[in-house]
Amino acid sequence: MKRIVIFASGSGSNAENIISFFRENPEVTVAAVLTNKNSAKVLERCDRLGVPAFYFNKPAFKDSDAVVNFLQGLNTDLIVLAGFLWKIPSSLIDAFPNKIINIHPALLPKYGGKGMYGDKVHQAVKDNKETETGITIHYVNENYDEGAIIFQAKTDVIPSDDANSIAKKVHQLEYEHFPKVIEKLLS
Repeated sequence: MKRIVIFASGSGSNAENIISFFRENPEVTVAAVLTNKNSAKVLERCDRLGVPAFYFNKPAFKDSDAVVNFLQGLNTDLIVLAGFLWKIPSSLIDAFPNKIINIHPALLPKYGGKGMYGDKVHQAVKDNKETETGITIHYVNENYDEGAIIFQAKTDVIPSDDANSIAKKVHQLEYEHFPKVIEKLLS
């Protein structure tokens, strides 16, 4: 049995999609969801879905081995960042080499780095009159959005698109591809 732990900071729609995708898979389980926001909507989703969810604060994440020890105690095979905005400390990267992946709502290396997330990315795509955007699933290293690329998928951007319509197209790509890429990485 392969064990996934999802990190999320917000609503948790990608987390729910991943949990639902693996619900009937006897070889993969979402062991837990971790969040750095005690008011994150992902906690409500996990409660409804029956998946253990835990909150942690910055000192537990950055200044101690609490989160690393917790993940090791769960026998975590893959850590999936799904809308998680904090930079991953080197202690966690070292403890789980090539076992932490992230999804970014653009075609990296474009529109990546500190502060580039969510609607900020989609607005930048619109402002720069891009004709395409998409998603990038990549390994996590010590720098924001610079880990080795695992997978990308593209969608067209048309002149009438705004940041909201671009976001909807990108979310569709996320929901379609993220669980399948995770499944492939675990097989």
